Order: sequence, then structure tokens, then C-alpha cells
Amino acid sequence: MPAPGDSVLYQLATRVGHHLRKAGALVVTVESCTGGFLAKCLTDLSGSSDYFDRGWVTYSNAAKAKLLGVSPSLLERHGAVSEPAALAMARGALKAAGATVAVAVTGIAGPAGATEGKPVGTVWIAWARRHRGRVRVRAQHHRFTGDRDAVRRRTVAAALSGLLRP
Repeated sequence: MPAPGDSVLYQLATRVGHHLRKAGALVVTVESCTGGFLAKCLTDLSGSSDYFDRGWVTYSNAAKAKLLGVSPSLLERHGAVSEPAALAMARGALKAAGATVAVAVTGIAGPAGATEGKPVGTVWIAWARRHRGRVRVRAQHHRFTGDRDAVRRRTVAAALSGLLRP
């Protein structure tokens, strides 16, 4: 199955934009392996400032720690491509921005970067939401196939789809 093309990602981002606008939500993004692609898709739409606040590209562990408050010991213990890292990135973005919703992506897009137990295509996506004074977080693990572009496109599509879930 081919990776989602630009038109598919645009349609999905349009649905997300309508969903966020209707909910009165403000979203922030934190990206590692997608390098800003998710924020780009969300802001391709006219009027996206109604629901998009900001995005961070935190490629290095130092950026994750400095900008989002992700514990260096957490990154050392679990690695940047892990559920704990993705959850901490989403929580940190939500706290730093004061937004309603955060989505964080971290993974190995390839072709290099694979480690034992974490092959190319390993991706963690986390979503954090403020709801009635509490923060709810969840994460999802993926093993995407394809080249670097395909892994990144599949990651963006999965992150956007997750924003449509309550």
C-alpha cells in the first residue's frame, strides 16, 4: 500500500482543522522524525491560526530536555524513540504552550538509525489533552514500512488521525 500523498494528507488535515475548530481546541505539535511535516500539514489550511498555536522540531535529546522538560535520565534509560519519551514530549508541549491538545512524534525514519529492537520504521506518537482540569495522555506504537518519505508520511497521517479521536 503506498504512503499517503499530499492530497490525502491535506484532506485529513482539513478534517482535523474542522474538528479542532468545532471543539474550540488549540493544538501544538512536537516533532522529531517528521521534522515539521505535521505542523506544515496543519498550517497548509487557510484559517489554521484558529486552532494551531505552535510547533517544535526537537530532533536532539538536548532540545527535548531544554524546550519540553523531558528528563535526560528518561531519555538515557528508554531512548528518544520510546513510549515514555513520546508521552513526556506531549506533556511538556502541553505545559509549555498552555494549549488544549498536543501531539508528539518520535521515530526512526531511516535509512540509518536503527538499533537493536528498534528497526527503521519504529515510531511512537503521543497525544495529550486538557479535559476538565486534567491532562489525559495516550501513546501508540507503529512499525511503518517504506523509505524515509513513506515512514514520515505514514507518521503524519497517524498523528492527524489520532487528533480526531476523543
